[in-house]
Amino acid sequence: MIIPLLLLSTEAAEGGLPGPFNPTPALAVWTVVVFAVVLFILAKQLFPVIVRATADREETIRLQLAEAKQMHADAQAALEEQRKLLAGSRGEATAMLAEARQAAERERTLAVEKTRAEQDEMLARARREIEAEKGRAVAELRREAVDLAIAAAGKVVGQSLDSAADRKLVEEYLATVGKTS
Repeated sequence: MIIPLLLLSTEAAEGGLPGPFNPTPALAVWTVVVFAVVLFILAKQLFPVIVRATADREETIRLQLAEAKQMHADAQAALEEQRKLLAGSRGEATAMLAEARQAAERERTLAVEKTRAEQDEMLARARREIEAEKGRAVAELRREAVDLAIAAAGKVVGQSLDSAADRKLVEEYLATVGKTS
């Protein structure tokens, strides 16, 4: 890059065309005229387009910022509503859980009471059956005792005592013995 510049400067010094490093007053005038013409053309043709494009872009950015602010506000409102709904849902879930616990406790209490009632009923039925069986056993024992007493009395007396009157006499005796003991 330095070599071509040196060549240009050497040619200008030898009397050739003036170079950029050897300015002349005419070159300065033509440079100003070309600059003014280019500036005029740019001012009339290109600068309004650039200004319009910049203004349009600025308006688009302003609208996008306004839209973004609105979307941000909407998102904040939705977030706050979600938080409220979440808090409400938590409250409902807690209430439902407490209600479920109470219902489970009621069911457990009812089941325990029902089991106790069934247990008491089974115990009462077993006692009734025991009493009934005891009564049957006592009646059976008395019959056998009557039969044995009659048989023993028949052996002692030497004849068979099998009449209803003899049986009644032994049963009355056993009934008085049962009351005294």
